[in-house]
Amino acid sequence: MSVAETFAAAASPGMMDLLLTRRSVVAKNLGEPGPDAETLRKIIAAGLRVPDHGKLGPWRVQVLHKQGQAALGDAFASIYRADNPDAEDRLVEAERLRPQRSPILLVVTARLDPHHPKIPEIEQRMSGGALCQNVLVAAHASGFAAQWLTEWPAFHPAVKQALGHTPETDIIGMIYIGTPTEAPTERGRPAYEDVVSEWTGPQPAA
Repeated sequence: MSVAETFAAAASPGMMDLLLTRRSVVAKNLGEPGPDAETLRKIIAAGLRVPDHGKLGPWRVQVLHKQGQAALGDAFASIYRADNPDAEDRLVEAERLRPQRSPILLVVTARLDPHHPKIPEIEQRMSGGALCQNVLVAAHASGFAAQWLTEWPAFHPAVKQALGHTPETDIIGMIYIGTPTEAPTERGRPAYEDVVSEWTGPQPAA
């Protein structure tokens, strides 16, 4: 079988349908069950199959089950309280619950090398973004839903420290995974004609 035949045989109409129907579900609407250990491993493995110029592998994935989520929630609450000493208790409690909204939470980080002689920083960062997108698609393919968020904790140095990272580490995303507790509504998408065009060469000046 030729290379072309091998690739053609691997193609799946169902895979295209999967990509065309994937959508995020807000974290607060993600309940039990979450993926089991084997399924989660496959979801993350799919996430790792991304373009990675120079094979730098600048990204890392931390898995937080309920124990880890509770500990991170305590850190969020403490950090928020320190930054907002006059905040109402309900707001602090909301921050405590923020990372506990779904059965599984993945924290995707990247330690970028802005001075790499060959690999631009943007390519390193976008490789991590591709990892997050692959995780979303793989979760959908596994019968679950997910939401990729950052929110204020992703940019706070104390949160990075709590998770064991240096200030230079980027938190690319916090991905919540679980089972939808209600059917999500379809969101509007850009029209194909509004974003796609064919370029045939430089146009003469008017």
